[in-house]
Order: sequence, then C-alpha cells, then structure tokens
Amino acid sequence: MRPIVKPIEDIAQYVWQTKYRYRHGTDLVDRTIDDTWARVAGAVARAEPRDRDEWESRFCGILRDFTFLPGGRILAGAGTTHRVTLFNCFVMGVIDDSMDGIFDALKEGALTMQQGGGVGYDFSSLRPRGVPAHTTGTLASGPVSFMRIWDSMCATLLSTGARRGAMMATLRIDHPDIEEFVEAKRESHALRNFNLSILVSDAFLDAVHADEEWPLVFPAYKLDGAGGEIVMRQWSGEPAPVACRVLRRVSARELWRKILRSTYEYAEPGVLFIDRINELNNLHYRERISATNPCGEIPLPPYGACNLGSINLTRFVRSPFSAGASLDFDALEAAARTAVRFLDDVIETSSFPLEKQAAQARGTRRIGLGMTGLADTLAMLGIRYGEARGREIAAQAMRTICHAAYRSSVEIAREKGPFPFFDPTRYLEGAFVLGLPDDIRAAIAEHGIRNSHLTAIAPSGTISLLAGNVSSGIEPIHDFEGTRRLVDPEKGYRMFDVTDYAVSLYRTMKGPGPLPASFVRAGDLPAEAHIEMQAALQPYVDSAISKTINVPEETDFESFQAVYDLAYRKGLKGCTTFRPNPVTGAILAGKPEAAPQCCTAEREAD
Repeated sequence: MRPIVKPIEDIAQYVWQTKYRYRHGTDLVDRTIDDTWARVAGAVARAEPRDRDEWESRFCGILRDFTFLPGGRILAGAGTTHRVTLFNCFVMGVIDDSMDGIFDALKEGALTMQQGGGVGYDFSSLRPRGVPAHTTGTLASGPVSFMRIWDSMCATLLSTGARRGAMMATLRIDHPDIEEFVEAKRESHALRNFNLSILVSDAFLDAVHADEEWPLVFPAYKLDGAGGEIVMRQWSGEPAPVACRVLRRVSARELWRKILRSTYEYAEPGVLFIDRINELNNLHYRERISATNPCGEIPLPPYGACNLGSINLTRFVRSPFSAGASLDFDALEAAARTAVRFLDDVIETSSFPLEKQAAQARGTRRIGLGMTGLADTLAMLGIRYGEARGREIAAQAMRTICHAAYRSSVEIAREKGPFPFFDPTRYLEGAFVLGLPDDIRAAIAEHGIRNSHLTAIAPSGTISLLAGNVSSGIEPIHDFEGTRRLVDPEKGYRMFDVTDYAVSLYRTMKGPGPLPASFVRAGDLPAEAHIEMQAALQPYVDSAISKTINVPEETDFESFQAVYDLAYRKGLKGCTTFRPNPVTGAILAGKPEAAPQCCTAEREAD
C-alpha cells in the first residue's frame, strides 16, 4: 500500500496560499489544491499537438498526490495571466568590461528577477581592482565592487514584492581579485543576496598538491601597456584561448587554505570543479560553462535557462515501516517518463524575460528532473541514511529516473524532433552520454533526443513543504520536529511548528514512542556520509546536484579541509559545506542570516 497522504495544513497550506494559489485580482481562481493541479496540467498540456486530453489527465495524475513536484515558477505561473517565466534558473550573458556593458547586464538581471527567475553571473570578465581603465584613465574598482550594485538591485526588487532575489556569483581561481572575492561575505551584512562560488580548475589543485606558485592573470588585450610574462588561458567569455598577462603570483596552497578557512568560518564561498563540469557537459561541443544557477545544480552557458521538477520518492514506498517495505521502481520509471513530457511542454508554454534566453532554452531544451524526499524514503524503508544500503537504493532510484528520462526524451524526439542544437556524432561522444546503456545510445543515434540535458537534483525546499514537509532533495532529515520561518507579505515573517513527513507518518501508523534507528538527523552524520551519497548519485545526473554537506561545529580545520579533497576524489562537480558559525548562524534557525546560501525556504529558487 502507498503511504497515507498527509493533509496540506499548517505550513503546507500556507505555502500554497501565499506562493502557488492563483488569484486574479481579488478573485480566487484556485479554490482548492486540486484546482491548482488542474490549472497547471491543463496549461502545460496545451503544448501537445494532439491527444491533449490524455496528456492533461496523465499530468494531473502525477501532480495530484504530490508524486511529481514541478518547480515553483511552474506551479505559480502556468495557466495564469501573470507576466512571469516558468523557468527557475538562468545564467546571464558575459558581462562586457565597460560601464555600458556592466549596466546593460544589471538591467538584464533585474528584468529576469522581476519575472521570477534566479540568476547566475561569472564576474571574471571584469578587470581587477587597481588596473587603469582604457578610456578614462581612472583605476578599475574590480568585480566585487560591482557585485555590490547587483546586491542592492536585488534587495530593491525584494522590497517591491518580487518573489525572490536569488543570485550566484562566480569568479575564476586565477583572477587577480580572487582573494577579495573569497573575503567578500565575511561581514554578516555583505552581499546577502548572493551565493558565491569559485571556479576551481584541475591545474590549480595540481599546484596545491605540488605546493607550487599560482599565477593570477588577466587577458592582456584588456590591459594598458605591454611586457610582462604571458600565458595562454581559456578565459571566461572568450571563444578560444587568449594571451593573459601574469599580474602576480601566490602560493597555491596558501590560497586554497584561505578559501577553505573562509568557508570554515562563514560558509562561503562554495567551490565548483569547473573542468569536470565542462568535460561532462552533454553540449561540450558548443558550450563553455563558467556559472551556475543560484543553488548550483544547473551549470549553464551564457543566457542558458532550465526548468526543474522533482519526483517525490516517498510516494513510491510500499508497506512503509514494515519488514516488507520496498520501493516501486516500475511506478517510479513510469512517473519519470511522464514528468519528462511535462517539463518539455513547459518550454513551449513559458515566456522569457529576454529573447536570448528563449533562444537558448528552445535550442537546447534543457530540463532538470530530480528527486526529493530521499531521506524520508530511506527511513520508511528501514534504512539509515549513511549506510551503504541506503546509497545503493538511492543510486538505483536515480538510475531509474535518469534512464527513464533519456528513453522518454528519445520517444518525444521521434514524434516532435530532436533539440535544434543536436549534433548526433558529437553528442554521442560526450563523456556522460558514453556512460548510458547501449540501447539508449543506439536509440539516440537513430532518432535523436528531445532534450540536451535531463537530470538535476535541486534543493526543492518550498515544494517539499507543500508536499507535507518531506525531506528536501537528497538532504538528510534536518530535524524530526522544529520551527520554520516563512515570509508573511503583511507581517514580515511567520513561524510554524513543523514535523518531518516520515516522522509524522510513523507516529500515525505506529503511535507515540521512540523512533526506530532508521531515523537520523543531518547533524548526527559525518561529513563523509553526505559526500558518499552525493557521489553515489552523480553518475546519473547530467547537470549537477545541490547538496549542503553539514559539518559539526567542533570539527577542526584540517578535518574540514579533507572534506574538499574527498569531494574532488569522489567525482563531485562542486562542494558546498556548512559549519555553524557566528556569521551565518545555524541552518533553518529563525534569524534572517541563518542559512549557508541565500536560497532559503523563505525565497529559494523553486
């Protein structure tokens, strides 16, 4: 039997009321949550050229009991008259290193956030602090100074009632202002609307391990004067390697320790293993990626966009909390196939803030299908998060989703055609695609594929609250019971008592008393357990995984540093850690700064 569906009440009811319930002026269009499902399913199914009623019914079927949770922009915007995008995630264009270019980029970001999109920027194209400007003779103020303008813009949009203001800023590890970037959020009030991530190259990590000096460089053609040491680099925004002038050298090992010390002390910046991201990109033959969406699960090229959805694994547990508990992989595969069709139709249904974003989205047809409720699912199966068996089940679930998604995308391509940027020979040469089963690769060769990318694991915090407070994404259960703070449009904030979904279900079925050993909280797990879980799923995720690796406050710095070494060795595309600290507090506590990233449940990217 499937687990009992917890009524949407308290915090779930509030999330629906404030974020996803459709109102047209003062008129309530969505009377119930079923009206929301019907609205969304009907709007998305209109993209189908035939059999619309059948697809609307199928879409409603996976939405109605929280089996499939589309990104929040889809739930809030599909089938409404609101001028919003249905896409969660955008990476903006290359920032031209001029005042006109900088403020054009600022405007594009504002327009995108105004319509509900989170944005990512690579600031590496901006000249470092202190070098002369070409035309005015003044000195450049550097990337971090301009990031403060973006931060103010984002705060202003939030004050006008914009749904969210999440941003990601990245900077290359060899940019001369990298140390200033590392320290940019040391003060608790600084750049609060940004997440920061450093683009860490394999060459840099090699230099760290060899204890070598590391050159900090910038394209020579953007700098006044001549002379100096020149090295060739594939620079952000450049179509081919360019000559870069070495402006100074630092100890690679000291720089790496400075980065990790900052993360240890105040949870920023994160790290992106950028060479691995590009090597495993399905569109390796036409894209060079240097930024991600705000939570890091979608690496994207300039003007890239992606719409997201998560399959709620708790809905596939048969006979929970019993000796015969199991996961229904056949039903999971069927749901994943329908969800791919749904997300592909969203591309036709959505508007876009910028035409360049529309061109990228329609050219690649990227989608990001993932999972949520993993930790609750393991508890319902009697498996402790962190055990090898738990990783095996999680990997099997993600493999099922991944392979079902690729097979569904091929089927849609047979019917509607492959994505426009598809190059069959080069696509099939991609490192990720080479790892797919032979039958999928043969089908792609014969029929093409509808979507360039298909899988990503998002944090899915808000939609998980909507589904009865299931555990978020692939995170462990944060706490069995506690309080959560959400934005109240009238009162500022509202606090809610919450109980984890699996805990509530267990007590409903078994009565009060101690929880079984399969229940474990994030804070009770070693950091290695987080990394091992992320690594177990990464082979089946063609984009990336949003995951916070919780580190106990008492962890010493050397042990903390080893977490990043392990993450790199295990094949992760990035690493985000959180250790409770005086600057950011503790995750999900009641303070405004109390989160490792700006995408809290109050206004995250779903």
